[in-house]
Amino acid sequence: MKLCFNEATTLENSNLEKDLELCEKHGYDYIEIRWMDKLPEYLETHTLEDLKNDFASRHIKPLALNALVFFNNRDDEEAVIKEFTEMAQTGKELGVEYLVTVPLVTGKAILKQDIKNSAVRMLREFSKIAEDYELKVALEFVGHPECTINTFNDAYEVVQEVDRENIGLVMDCFHLYAMGSRVEDLAQADGTKIFIVHIDDTEDYPVGCLRDEHRVWPGRGILPLQKVFATLKDIGFPDEGVVSVELFRPEYYAMDAEAVIQKAKQTTLEAVSSYYSTQPM
Repeated sequence: MKLCFNEATTLENSNLEKDLELCEKHGYDYIEIRWMDKLPEYLETHTLEDLKNDFASRHIKPLALNALVFFNNRDDEEAVIKEFTEMAQTGKELGVEYLVTVPLVTGKAILKQDIKNSAVRMLREFSKIAEDYELKVALEFVGHPECTINTFNDAYEVVQEVDRENIGLVMDCFHLYAMGSRVEDLAQADGTKIFIVHIDDTEDYPVGCLRDEHRVWPGRGILPLQKVFATLKDIGFPDEGVVSVELFRPEYYAMDAEAVIQKAKQTTLEAVSSYYSTQPM
């Protein structure tokens, strides 16, 4: 299994340039680049060519642009398609494999069928665009009550109905738990349709109350991570698949970024090593 770093983990105490330097130093294979903030921040003083050259000189490579947020049930679908196309162009130039998409978060009540219809329609549009750039699209359900797609089963049903080879899921361990999805739900899935696994853990709050700031180091909370990774193994998530550590903990933002990156790797390795081997640099 390959190790990846999601920049949300050092969102407030680092930047893309520093993340690359530290993740390279500590032996990560990939990085998920934050499309909405860290990449624009980098481009204020650098170019995409600078970033390409930086990656060319390193072991670490870009896995994904994360994320196109709130893509479904929008009145401005043309603007969403335009942003996705720009994302695909950038991703192709940087050499990423995946573009991550996140469903709409809203306080408005929307019928489940309307949510599904919109998500399927938009993801089929994304699939066509991504195919032109030889990219894959990963839908990440979000385990918050306000998110329109907030369970594993609902997200997997969307992916099945889209039925395109380049459309799959981000399976985030925190989001799997946060709205009551079960490992038994995961066990019914095709592991090859899970493109990226986000690893994290959480404090013990009731279903529906959890928010990103409740995440903790992998193995330091109450998630059944051993069961999750055993199940991923059973359903065919590949040995060469990618696990990406993603934490939003304010307490960790107050730490030195290098200490966070080191601890995130250590705890991730401890959590996955029983079921997946990791390759050294």
